[in-house]
Amino acid sequence: MILDTAYMITAFVTLLVVIDPIAIAPIFLAVTPDMTPAMRERIARRAVLVGGLILVVFALAGEAVLDFIGISMAAFRVAGGMLLFLTALDMLFERRTKRREDSSEPDPVHEDPSVFPLGIPLIAGPGAIASVILLVGEKPGGEGLLIVLGMTAVILLFMYIMLRLSSRLEQALGKVAINVFTRIFGMLLAALSVQFVLDGLAEFGFVTPVG
Repeated sequence: MILDTAYMITAFVTLLVVIDPIAIAPIFLAVTPDMTPAMRERIARRAVLVGGLILVVFALAGEAVLDFIGISMAAFRVAGGMLLFLTALDMLFERRTKRREDSSEPDPVHEDPSVFPLGIPLIAGPGAIASVILLVGEKPGGEGLLIVLGMTAVILLFMYIMLRLSSRLEQALGKVAINVFTRIFGMLLAALSVQFVLDGLAEFGFVTPVG
């Protein structure tokens, strides 16, 4: 079987732009402060697996999954944006660090950001989910599904590599620089979360889309 090269390139570029592994790597550093490389490796692997599983489910089942539980993509965007905003506040005001310092027995479950916010909504966010649904819909059948799943796997592998390299980035920059970047990316994450909410509200017709 000869795969559609043009469609393959379209799928690759779309998922690369939407998931954006390069942009997530600094955020990964910001939500895993003071963690060892081994801990970050486990979190990176788990985040990529969680995000990948979610994208595969939506590539296979599409909007039927959301329809089955009565959730619209617009509602998904709003909820994801609100939760992401809480994470941005943690980054801006060092709440995660303070919780760790105040607790003599850190809770690894609540301090593990692999599922949220990394796996979802940063890796498998509303944009990525909508993209795999639309891409599969553009070329129904086994070939389209195979290409979308293959390109998703390539992007997620790139994501994993970028997250693994983030520890070297921290060593090169130093703690003070990382604290500065944490605040900067906290602001960017807050803006991204607001954009998610606005996009969802625009789909509901509550606000007028800009641009």
